[in-house]
Amino acid sequence: MADVVVRTENLWKTYMLGEVEVHALNDVNLEVRRGEMVCLVGPSGSGKTTLLNMIGGIGRASKGRVIVDGEDVTANFENSYLIRRKKIGFIFQFFNLIPALTALENVELPMELVGKPEKERRARAMDLLKRVGLEHRMYHRPSELSGGEQQRVAIARALSNNPSIVLADEPTGNLDTRTGKQIVALMKQLNEAENQTFVITTHDTRLARLSDRIVYLGDGKIERIEEVPPEVRQQAMAEYG
Repeated sequence: MADVVVRTENLWKTYMLGEVEVHALNDVNLEVRRGEMVCLVGPSGSGKTTLLNMIGGIGRASKGRVIVDGEDVTANFENSYLIRRKKIGFIFQFFNLIPALTALENVELPMELVGKPEKERRARAMDLLKRVGLEHRMYHRPSELSGGEQQRVAIARALSNNPSIVLADEPTGNLDTRTGKQIVALMKQLNEAENQTFVITTHDTRLARLSDRIVYLGDGKIERIEEVPPEVRQQAMAEYG
């Protein structure tokens, strides 16, 4: 049996909009296997980002459970930040880098929060920035970097604590087409070469075709899950080459 790194069980997220009850997530059951790249696809309001947030322990579930690498995020929500630090990396559409810190310092920060020694975290951050092609930009601040470079820093930061899973919310949504292709190719390379698990929300059908599975959401429900054949992934990757 494949190693399951994320499992949602009968997951609900309900909001009150005035007197109307809105089901942002409606009884969602999903498993993500270690080493998979899974894309969440659907129109605005379908529940993609809400599901990503529930997996990441950013939002509290109304009902159901989220289990990340054996730890129940929902059962101990007040301490979910500890699970995030150890097991989850985040990549955001708008990068969310700290403006006053250099690229190197931004990548080091998650490791500092879990108490890694300075020498160890500096070496790890430098290695990650080299892997994403930014060894020549590591002492620059975000304002001195292009959008694509900032997203590369964000990817390096997401990988800093060797997470069980990386969650990416529209990672190419704030980038031009050419730069977006580079970022997608980088994530796919990390997925394949290092068995890094990714769950990605996207409107980009080309990006979705690179994934192992596409999860289609609508009105807070999983409508269907589509396995992407290897030949389709290969063709999509060639288009990004």
